[in-house]
Formats: sequence, C-alpha cells, structure tokens
Amino acid sequence: MTSSAPRRTVLAAALAAAAGVATPSAQAVDASRRPAAGTAAPATATTPDAPARRSKSLVDYHAWTTTADWTKGHAKGTVLAPGARPGIRLARPAGTSDYKDPHTGKTTSWEYATWTSPVHRLGTPATEVVASWNAHTPPGTWIAVALRGTYTDGGRTPWYVMGRWTSGDGDGDIRRTSVDDQKDGKSSISTDTFAIDTPASGLRLASYELRVTLYRKPGGTLTPTVWRLGAMGSDLPDRFEVPASAPGRVGRELVVPRYSQEIHKGQYPEYDNGGEAWCSPTSSQMIVEYWGRKPTQQQLSWVNPDYADPQVCHAARYTFDYQYEGCGNWPFSAAYAATYRDLQGVVTRLSSLTDVERLIHAGIPVITSQSFLKTELDGAGYGTPGHLMTVVGFTEDGDIIANDPASPDNAAVRRIYKRRQWENIWLRTKRKDANGQVKSGSGGVCYLYFPAEPAPTQHRVLAELGIR
Repeated sequence: MTSSAPRRTVLAAALAAAAGVATPSAQAVDASRRPAAGTAAPATATTPDAPARRSKSLVDYHAWTTTADWTKGHAKGTVLAPGARPGIRLARPAGTSDYKDPHTGKTTSWEYATWTSPVHRLGTPATEVVASWNAHTPPGTWIAVALRGTYTDGGRTPWYVMGRWTSGDGDGDIRRTSVDDQKDGKSSISTDTFAIDTPASGLRLASYELRVTLYRKPGGTLTPTVWRLGAMGSDLPDRFEVPASAPGRVGRELVVPRYSQEIHKGQYPEYDNGGEAWCSPTSSQMIVEYWGRKPTQQQLSWVNPDYADPQVCHAARYTFDYQYEGCGNWPFSAAYAATYRDLQGVVTRLSSLTDVERLIHAGIPVITSQSFLKTELDGAGYGTPGHLMTVVGFTEDGDIIANDPASPDNAAVRRIYKRRQWENIWLRTKRKDANGQVKSGSGGVCYLYFPAEPAPTQHRVLAELGIR
C-alpha cells in the first residue's frame, strides 16, 4: 500500500472494477492491499523428512510467549501470569485515561498498565509488518497493541495503533477496532498492516518494538491476560509469477468441518450481511472446530434459531472490526481463534507450497488469503479481489484440497484446485484485475491455528517455519 486508505475503501474500488467481468463471490479480506462434515481428531503425523527451510531473507515472524520473553520486556503495572501458558496481566495500574469509543460515542475512564517488548531487529528490513496477539479479555477489559519502528535511514516511526481489541461486545465493552489515518510521510497503516509508502525508494523498517496496553474499569479486579504478542515483517519482491514447486509430501487430507459462507447471505447486516463478506470467520470456524473446540449453546443463544451453522454467525460477530466494517481483519481473526481453550493463532507469510505440505503432513491445516480472476482458478466459478479459504490436504498428484467457503452449500465446500494455478494466485505480490490494472496480491499470507502444546512433530515443523 502507498497510502493510509482504509482497506474497506480499497476493496470497494476493486469490487467495482471487477463488476460485470468476474463475479466476486468471496471478499472478506482484500488481497489487493498487500493482501456438514463432522469434526474428527487430528491424525498423528509421521516424522517429516529433512525439512525445506523458509527463506529468512523474505519473512521474519517473531513473538514473545515464554516466561523468559515476558521478563525481558519493560513493564509498567503488569506482572507475569505464570502457568503452562505464561503471559502478562494488569496488577498495579500505571494510570487512568479516558477513551471515547468512536463506535458507541461513550467516553469511559479506564485503569491501564503497559508492557513494551525489547527492540526486535528484523532479519531483513521490511516493507510490511502485521502484528498479531492471543489474549483473554474478561467483560469490561480490553487491550491495545501498538508498534514503533526505526527506519533504515535512522528515523523513527510514531507509535502506530495496530488494533484495539476485546473478545466481547457487551454494554461494558469497547467495540474492537482498527484505526485509520495513521501516517508519518514515510509509512502508514492500512487496517491491520504497517507499510512503507514507497518501497521503490529503498526505505525499509529495520527494527520494531511492540507495546500492549491492558485496560480495566477503575477499582476492578478483572484483568486481561496476554499470552502471545508478535509480528510478521516481510520484504517480498514484486512478482506476477512465482516459481513452480514440485509435489513432495502429498496424498494426505485432514478431516475438517465444511461450512459455506453463502448460506448466510443476508444474515446480520450489522456484521456485514453474511455471504461473500464472511469468508474469514467461516474459514476460522472450520479450523477451530477441527481442533475440537466450538462455542457453547449458551454462547450461541443470540443467533436466530432458523439459521443453520450458528457458530459461523458467532465467529462473524466476534471477529467484526467496527472501523473496517467487516470481518476480514487478519489479527482479529487469529485473536478470535485463541479465545478457545488452549488454542493459539498467528498471522504470517509462507514462502511455498512445500511449507504448506509440511504443515498438512503434521496435521495443521492452513487458512490462506488470495485474489484472482474467474479464469485464473479452474473450478472456483468466481473471481475475487480477496478471499480466505482453508487448505486441508493434497491429492496424490499434489493438487490442492481446499475447504472453500465460497460455495453454494456445505456439501460443495470441498474443492480440488490445480496446484500450479493455486500456488501462483496465493504467492504472487502483483496481479492484473479484470480491467488490466495492476493490483497487489497477498504474497503468501496465512492464518495458522494450533494447540498451545502442539505435538512434537507439529512443534518441530512450526519452529522450522519461524513460529514458536
């Protein structure tokens, strides 16, 4: 991105340009900016062969998750929350502040405390950075995640807000939101992504630090707990085509629930009206349930009983970004997944289908972001400026087995897509739209959801891909 235009605005323009040429049936994430089966227990993976390692020169994901990590940061009112999943919580308020919620109009006083990470120097200076986090926010509590970086020319960014987030939306909660109109003349924020405005200038982000602020009502005892705080930085080359990969670990399919976003068309206009806008929450819910988690009947009691798959409606409501006015905020989706017991969620980029093969082989499905014309993906039946689907396996020939929520019903969700076509539309960073105009591609963006204590093989594969 070369401006701080909210992603929703960019997406609307892309949809208008595509009208009449390729019917967009899936939109929840705008890739142009960068970017009823039952549940079965994940199969036990065999030990992978010698790993094909990702290029450290392209993507750098780093997170703070361990006791040692949290003790290295600068705490103002936060303390370590010990346990099998260590984190930080609010102990002694560092101060109070008033926040006027732009979406409710209410001004409320909050106690707060902060934790600031050590400076992380990127392995290769980045043109884009996406933060993500996992946290527990009881009613009446919330967190704000901010990023500050140093450029390769020695200058410094302001503190950019990467998200104001809470898992709930009750009367005592803020409305989770991205923040528009953040820029300094060198970089800007587009919904959930930090981007250098003019990458061709050679300017990059050399390092960054993250700050999380924990909020609660004054005098309260409830507190947010943050278990994971991290960011993915990348500097991908402009490319309309990527090299073809050879099939490797193929012939495996994970048993993942199949949900269609299209059966929800017209449902809950306040959460972007279902249908094509719900690819991200629908994909997320499929993978949450693959890991054996789902909302309780009490949590689903607000959903119209006439609606099928109410858990998809639930996911849309609780990933909704009130500024973006949609469910396609990447970090909010990962944070939603991590509200379920002992699940983690991250946003990152992968470098090849070989990486995806290794994850599938280890029993970890992958939610991917891509954009394409109808003619670029045989069997899809639609074109889109941005869409999320889940990769659940590979055929014996190495083609993609996807649970594609942009399907007319649940029975049609399982698709097989040609490897070469799918690989290119996912990994490219440049593409042409229906009018021949050059747009951006997602460059391999994905969500990864996995247990807090993954199996040894899963842990090893994640670590080799830069996720710990």
